[in-house]
Amino acid sequence: MLTTAVKAARRAGNVITRGARDLDLLTVTAKGPKDFVSEVDRAAEAAIVETLLGAYPDHAIHAEEGTERGRNPDAEHVWIIDPLDGTTNFLHGFPQYCVSIALAHRNVITQGVIYDPVRNDLFTATRGRGAFLNDRRIRVSRRTHLRDCLVGTGFPFRDGSYLDTYLQMMKAVVIHSAGLRRPGAAALDLAYVAAGFYDGFFEIGLNPWDVAAGSLLVLEAGGLVGDLGGEGNYLYGGEVIAATPKVFAQMVNLLAPYRADLARDRAPKEK
Repeated sequence: MLTTAVKAARRAGNVITRGARDLDLLTVTAKGPKDFVSEVDRAAEAAIVETLLGAYPDHAIHAEEGTERGRNPDAEHVWIIDPLDGTTNFLHGFPQYCVSIALAHRNVITQGVIYDPVRNDLFTATRGRGAFLNDRRIRVSRRTHLRDCLVGTGFPFRDGSYLDTYLQMMKAVVIHSAGLRRPGAAALDLAYVAAGFYDGFFEIGLNPWDVAAGSLLVLEAGGLVGDLGGEGNYLYGGEVIAATPKVFAQMVNLLAPYRADLARDRAPKEK
């Protein structure tokens, strides 16, 4: 199954690379505030789904752009797909984006592939068998103190609901860490935690396709993944912390107190 996922990711990467040569000619539409989709997103997703269903026609698909939505609704195997994580980066020619493909079996992620077509970096993981970058085994970093750590994040940028609270969270991390980075592709950020490029990562407002493959990479590389409270509801809960084991606990202690403010921010406003 991993081999098929890698094949699908590379096919999508070829679509993305061709599209990157003629960005000015692409058709782009807005799905919502600051949320864009291009013909490349859709073509890359179509290539992935065609490859996966060609090999596993009885599997279900949960993909960002909705390809084959509703097919095989009772399937035990579900492919969770982001054909182009970092679309805004891609559309501006900023070289930080990736393909993310994960397989869930009975709601447990068992395979994960993240492919960076710019650098030709292939991150892979199979549950219980470790995480790899270009066939080389990777591990999370050995840092144990948040003050020494480089941390990644992303902005909840679409409607601005969480921005004030999130800026407070970012300030807290900046004060208590060695540095904070925001490149703009959550799946690749999680892969970087697994590879030890980051020591930790946090973000809110995420979807399952942003998190699924990267979370398995982190776990198989010896790290921990959870929601802001440190619990396991990160795949569908919209928030994630990923880090080395000792740093994970420190990040939870630092960021969990903001959950009440985030809940207030997301509550419907009285008219």
